[in-house]
Amino acid sequence: MEENFYTAAAALNGAGVLDVKAMETIYRLECSGEHFYNMLAERIGNEEAAELLRRNGREELAHARRIAKAISIRLGHEWEPSAEIATLLPIPMPDEISVEMFQGIVQGEMSGDAGYQAWADQETDPEVEKLLRLNGREETIHAGRVNQVLEILSR
Repeated sequence: MEENFYTAAAALNGAGVLDVKAMETIYRLECSGEHFYNMLAERIGNEEAAELLRRNGREELAHARRIAKAISIRLGHEWEPSAEIATLLPIPMPDEISVEMFQGIVQGEMSGDAGYQAWADQETDPEVEKLLRLNGREETIHAGRVNQVLEILSR
């Protein structure tokens, strides 16, 4: 099966301690997250809700920058993604976005926070720990925005 946004995220489940390879996968997911949210925004037909989704997307890109910094700290030198890692993951997306899909996104963001916090708990470098915790907290904020989108779309 070809790797995509969803399979890459699932592959991180159960990663107790982040090695550089896992962090590179997170980097790729976070970069792709911007595209994911923009794709959602394009499909919902409501500008107020779409802007909330695009905001999440911009913050996903900020998460990627933090992960790049964490990788650099871990390696002890500036890290640059390879061409493969810089390539966005394919994101299969239906034309119509269901309430259930948005509910799944909320759950995914909450799980993302839990994952980041668990990885931060295992981290030995305080700066990397701080970066992971910040990303995690923002994932919960993203879940809140997706819930706002659901409210807007149900009016």
